[in-house]
Amino acid sequence: MGKDNNPRRVAENEAMAKSRMLRTSPQKLNLVAAMIRGKPVSKALTDLTFSKKRIAGDVRKCLQSAIANAENNHGLDVDELVVVEAWVGKNIVMKRGRPRARGRFGKIMKPFSELTIKVRQVEEQA
Repeated sequence: MGKDNNPRRVAENEAMAKSRMLRTSPQKLNLVAAMIRGKPVSKALTDLTFSKKRIAGDVRKCLQSAIANAENNHGLDVDELVVVEAWVGKNIVMKRGRPRARGRFGKIMKPFSELTIKVRQVEEQA
């Protein structure tokens, strides 16, 4: 009598994770997301660990969450996972300001972003 289960938003061999309210601009976050697209997850985690970008730590957390979702919720093999998609979206922008010369007001925008990472299990070819 209850409602049916929601249909899966990803394929049977995929898993995803989403991070919201990341305190950086989408343009800067996309630089780090582009760094991991299409790579095996072990290589992507290594690249994020040794990246000098501040936001790389949050991207690494999101990637680890996607890996954990794949392993625990979908029963996928961690060693065969590849980052197939990593996309960035805008979130809120906090507006702050600073008094400037001659009675003016300098706008300071503090943007937030969100990140979605999708991993897929791909069989390694010999």
